[in-house]
Amino acid sequence: MRDALRVQLWPLPTLGVALALVAGVGLPRLDRRILHDLPPWLRDYLFGGGSDAARSVLEAIAGSLITVTALTFSLTVLTLQLASSQFSPRVLRTFNSDRYVRTTLALFLTTFTYALTVLRTVRTGEDEQSRFVPELSVTFAFLLTLASLLALVLFLSHLAREIRVETLMNSVHSAADRTIHRLLADEQDTNREGPAGPDLPGAPSEPPADALPLCAGASGFFTSVDEAALLRAAVEADAVLLVERHPGSPLVAATPVGAAWPRTGRPFCPDAWARLSEDASRAMRTGPERTELQDIAFGLRQLTDIAAKALSPGINDPTTAVHALSHSSALLCRLARHDLGPRLLRDDDRQVRVVLRRPGLGDLLDLAVDQPLRYGAAEPAVLARIAMLLRELAWSAAPGRHPPIVAALARLRSTIDAQHLHAAEHFRLTGLTELVDEALAGQWAHGRTR
Repeated sequence: MRDALRVQLWPLPTLGVALALVAGVGLPRLDRRILHDLPPWLRDYLFGGGSDAARSVLEAIAGSLITVTALTFSLTVLTLQLASSQFSPRVLRTFNSDRYVRTTLALFLTTFTYALTVLRTVRTGEDEQSRFVPELSVTFAFLLTLASLLALVLFLSHLAREIRVETLMNSVHSAADRTIHRLLADEQDTNREGPAGPDLPGAPSEPPADALPLCAGASGFFTSVDEAALLRAAVEADAVLLVERHPGSPLVAATPVGAAWPRTGRPFCPDAWARLSEDASRAMRTGPERTELQDIAFGLRQLTDIAAKALSPGINDPTTAVHALSHSSALLCRLARHDLGPRLLRDDDRQVRVVLRRPGLGDLLDLAVDQPLRYGAAEPAVLARIAMLLRELAWSAAPGRHPPIVAALARLRSTIDAQHLHAAEHFRLTGLTELVDEALAGQWAHGRTR
């Protein structure tokens, strides 16, 4: 729920409107009680006009703020449309989660609502009502207006910076870094405990032949899994669960996403199996779009989309693709230092009850490289950056994780050989692939940039 609210524009403005209503009702009442008790030097700084002047000021504030709010919404929608068409529809979450945009909209709507609410308390002394000018409340409306004007200037500056592709890719990179830290920082204390001794078995390689399929409860993208609920369901049914799909995968209702089998070998009774299926389906949550909540590949997906869009004939911006590959390389090198094997959930007796499959380094490398390699096959700058990505990853990854890098290097060499490149460009790219071989062998030749 917290992640869903974080990417919505309405929660903070709604809270601001509610607070404005409370302040618009409460401050005029406070005016009536303390206005005459304020020291003269303080009253000199408060609004000093009459009823008509107070009405004019509040009406001007309300009218101008609703116009500025409409302009801000229009600019925000235009930015979202530009980001969707120019970069990728999957980067819209980055703009929606921008706290500055939400705070600015909240301030504008708060000022507008507050001015309207205070306006209804101003009395001119006609119609058998005593004259009342909430000086403190009108002064506060003026201060809110000044803050709104400052926020508008800062918002325009912020928006101009946010629509830059470099800023966008940096935001995606930062979000992916936070996801990696949140999901993989404790792997040394969990998944690597398995091989420590015979009483701590590792993950089962494959489900037994009599395993029953676990099916998705709803269609959509696999957004997250409630690990505690899934482990509790497995313990209650005395079962072992294997979830083969990982967050970020598209699911179709009533199709298998994993398997379950009894730990003792005795078949499930019908009631226990029905309860286990229902609890497991409820623990695997789906949504209409991918999120970075538990999806370690989502950041790479966004960066690859930006690179592929930049290499399209309508845009033809290989420099952006090269920069996106640089961010992907940094993420892959960080991921290579973590255990990307299945996540194991154990019961109180340290027995494996749930196995959650995750994308391996090969899957993540293919995600980052395949499309840029295909769409940028004729661009030497893109091919050179892919070669450098493989070199950097080969240096960062342990020798046991080199096979996917070797396979990607073979694809890169085949692509280079298939292109009609100038002899000098072909020689330079071939030299870069040789540097990848050296990195795989644990060598980094300084000063060689062939």
